[in-house]
Amino acid sequence: MPTRLRSLTLALVFGLSAGLATAARAEDPAFTLEIKDHKFQPAELTVPAGKKVKLTVKNLDPSPEEFESKSLRVEKVIPGGKEGVVFIGPLKPGRYTFVGEFHEKTAKGVIVVQ
Repeated sequence: MPTRLRSLTLALVFGLSAGLATAARAEDPAFTLEIKDHKFQPAELTVPAGKKVKLTVKNLDPSPEEFESKSLRVEKVIPGGKEGVVFIGPLKPGRYTFVGEFHEKTAKGVIVVQ
């Protein structure tokens, strides 16, 4: 196979693969948590079992906060006035706690998986 044709074929294969990955990611259920006054809203969020979930965390406070969950094995610092995205799951049914590590006394919540 000539080099140019081989390069074009590889580019097409990789492009299709990337497109399929993006399409699969677009189908992930999406949810949003907000941080305001060092509290998560909602404090309890229900998500489907057995599915990968896109979770957008919007920090409406001026100071940074860290979304952390040992049971979900995730932690992400969200700067003040910004948002961050984490993917969780697929998860088994249950309750998974999370905190804002910088304000653990007030920034608490749970993800309920059903």
